[in-house]
Amino acid sequence: MRYLVPLMMVILCHFSAMAEEVIFLNEASDRPSTLPFSKATQVGELIFLSGELGVNPQTGKLVAGGIEPETRQLMQNIASTLNRFNSSLERVAKCTVFLADIKEWAKFNQVYKTFFTAPYPARSAMAGSGLGLNARVEVECIAVVRPSVKE
Repeated sequence: MRYLVPLMMVILCHFSAMAEEVIFLNEASDRPSTLPFSKATQVGELIFLSGELGVNPQTGKLVAGGIEPETRQLMQNIASTLNRFNSSLERVAKCTVFLADIKEWAKFNQVYKTFFTAPYPARSAMAGSGLGLNARVEVECIAVVRPSVKE
């Protein structure tokens, strides 16, 4: 019986967290309406970013030069998206990296680590047989929203 109250509190907290509203974060300029995904979604204090490629936001085209310039551009794109949606690279908890070729892992890491300081976010990585736009790398992130300032 003494465990019943704490157990009920855990259950109530769990279900109230599940009831959080999903907020779809997009701006008119983010993506053509024909693509079936949002730039990001927010649930409670977490922001889930869709996979980002090294696309130049002005041209809408993949930057030239391979994995290093693509990584630099996609990390700048991620930073920009996080800032627009009240977060930042400093608040990234987890990244998932998709590589077109695992042999480019070291080149990716050289650029990636310039955007974070230790301790680094948790991270997973995998290589596949192809990415959108024939990109060399794609990264998705989970970040925490900045706390709102109370007046």
